[in-house]
Amino acid sequence: MTLCIHNAMLEGYASPVSLLVTDGLIERIDPRGARVDQAQCLDARGMTLLPGLVNAHTHAAMTLLRGAGDDMPLMTWLQEKIWPAEARLTEDDVYWGTRLACLEMIRSGTTAFHDGYWHFHAVARAVRDSGMKAAIGLPIVDALGADQGEACKNTAQSVMQEMDRYDPRWIRPVIYPHAIYSVSTETLRWCQRFAEIHDLTLHIHLSETRGEVEHCLKQHGMRPVFYLDRLGLLHQRTLLAHAVFLDDAELDLIAERKVTLVTNPTSNLKLACGGVFPYKRMAKRSIAMGMGTDGAASNNSLDMFQEMKLFSLMQKHTLGDPTALPAQVALQIAMGCHARILGHSGIIAPGEPADLILINTHTPEMTPPLNLHSNLVYAATGHVVDTTIIHGRIVMQNRIVADEDHIRDEVTKRALALTRSPAP
Repeated sequence: MTLCIHNAMLEGYASPVSLLVTDGLIERIDPRGARVDQAQCLDARGMTLLPGLVNAHTHAAMTLLRGAGDDMPLMTWLQEKIWPAEARLTEDDVYWGTRLACLEMIRSGTTAFHDGYWHFHAVARAVRDSGMKAAIGLPIVDALGADQGEACKNTAQSVMQEMDRYDPRWIRPVIYPHAIYSVSTETLRWCQRFAEIHDLTLHIHLSETRGEVEHCLKQHGMRPVFYLDRLGLLHQRTLLAHAVFLDDAELDLIAERKVTLVTNPTSNLKLACGGVFPYKRMAKRSIAMGMGTDGAASNNSLDMFQEMKLFSLMQKHTLGDPTALPAQVALQIAMGCHARILGHSGIIAPGEPADLILINTHTPEMTPPLNLHSNLVYAATGHVVDTTIIHGRIVMQNRIVADEDHIRDEVTKRALALTRSPAP
């Protein structure tokens, strides 16, 4: 399949260019803006071409629980609202919740995401049907006992035997132990062995609250990062989500092990975790990092533009330094430029996958065009995205996505059933 994007503005070029895409990869960039007659042609006049965004930590199907149990502490929210509702989830529920998440992400310029949730195949089908790319978690939890842990392990092993049904360019598995407070030491070691055998990324929540850190110190006599390292879980395929409460010794070890950290600023603020992602201390150590929204039950949006703005402003405010996190850097982190583990380079160049978005620069929030990065991070929302292209396929054009009304109706019906209190 060949696609020609014609008349697009692209950073580094003084005039509009044409970009030729063949079999999902960028073949060439023509600064003369010439059309390719034999290709499907997309006229991008008046728009700016950017790499797609990468949501590096979310729980896509939790769109089903958006607004359920808001304004509650984290553990109360999990135990009283989220986990009881999740216990009633069916595979079809997860499919439709993920379809809605993909719809929302596509409409706000996200082309790939890292997910962690139940019913792997339902998530994978939804990703495939939406046209997105995703690293999908094989969830591991044993907080309810050994039987729960064994069931999770068996499911993970079964999924790995069935991965040939998916195209690895679009869908890849990751091992996803939920957290150190919900997964036992023995099972965490199993996760590391499983990741090593199958060459998988290991994705885990870590140091999201002070209570988690204090519990780890009390139970294991060390801080969470050192606990994971003792178990062999810290390496260049490890992705730590949240990572708010880290001391300098932990950051030194993370840098040494080449671990990737993912910030989720809106979720941390909404759940009042009490800390701020230590960006400057990480950047000083050249630690790889990404950005995510977390799930729609704790954010409640999957719009990475909103996340970029909040991330930058939190850093400036906390440090009392308006230069702490420039708009351009926030944008690069959201594009996956600062962590190859996320699967995207954030670069528009020949040979790179054509995971692209077209920005409408004629909206009020993008006017005047004095500073593109500033407008994108501080003024824009996902509504400035006109077109989303994933691996050379147009999945949204003129802000129209296929089946949008049907997806919304189906999720509304299922969400109402899930959150309705069961009969006594």
